[in-house]
Amino acid sequence: MFGDLQINAQTGKIQSTQQRLQEILEEIKLMDQVGVDFFGIGEHHRSDYAVASPQIILAAAAGITKNIKLGSAVSVLSSADPVKLYQDFATVDLLSNGRAEIMAGRGSFIESFPLFGYDLKDYSSLFEEKLDLLLKIKNTETINWTGKHRASLINQQVFPRATEQGLPVWIAVGGTTESAIRAGKLGLPVMFAIIGGSPVNFKPLFEIYKQAYQDNGHDMDKFQVGVHIHAFFGQHAKEIADWYYPFYSEQMNRIGASRGWPTYQRSQYDYGRSKHGHLIIGDVEQSVEKILQFKEDFGLTRFSAHMDVGSPDHAQMMKAIEIYGNEIIPKVKAYSK
Repeated sequence: MFGDLQINAQTGKIQSTQQRLQEILEEIKLMDQVGVDFFGIGEHHRSDYAVASPQIILAAAAGITKNIKLGSAVSVLSSADPVKLYQDFATVDLLSNGRAEIMAGRGSFIESFPLFGYDLKDYSSLFEEKLDLLLKIKNTETINWTGKHRASLINQQVFPRATEQGLPVWIAVGGTTESAIRAGKLGLPVMFAIIGGSPVNFKPLFEIYKQAYQDNGHDMDKFQVGVHIHAFFGQHAKEIADWYYPFYSEQMNRIGASRGWPTYQRSQYDYGRSKHGHLIIGDVEQSVEKILQFKEDFGLTRFSAHMDVGSPDHAQMMKAIEIYGNEIIPKVKAYSK
């Protein structure tokens, strides 16, 4: 989830952030109960999103869940302090008995850069440098580190430490070869966001990542790769697709207005839902078939369904989560054995 706030198409009124945060916690609790393996929450600094600090949501979720992994999707590492980020997620890890993960990325929006005093001209170097520091903190208790964008650390220790299992760090990749190669060289798991176009166009990125991982001598038994896909589930394919379309298209148009995208069309939505497209919006059988196809095409070890685009109604979201956990996930796992 990104924590989208629902916006009334007629009045423009934005849903209360407090209400949406309470709904998100109810949804995470249900995910845990129906056997969803992982929950990720995004970081945004805008009026149309409820969550600016994923780690606070995850800390709250730690106390009401038992099994589900809890991570960011993503933490905007370029504009964060890696020391504080590690401390926050190590705390979530301790509260959840080792269920926390960091998914680090550059973010799909740029509001955090001026907000926290960073220059967009340093977009790439900020991420590379801060990732280096975050991994050093994760792997070493006493830090000696010097960079360009942050004060040096000399014989510093960062506390608290995560549980003995360690704190997994994933890299979120939107579509750049550079990012895929970097993650492969470092031996880090990758989550590829496929949120438009034809998924087959992403296959070279998966291959480049895997090749870089192998070329740098990393253990293939520990190889992990996932996809982040816009998804929503119902009992009847056409019914749920027709119901969800206004929420989805309005959000695409809100984002697109600031990025110069053309108006989102129903034909794009329908193509996205086809076997060639990037959307998984439909009934159980359609969803299982498409997830398994993604798994086969890309060699996935994780599939992430992004289910709150446009903030569909909470009651319908709860139904979709139940379908995902009770019907879709068991079938995917059964076919994958």
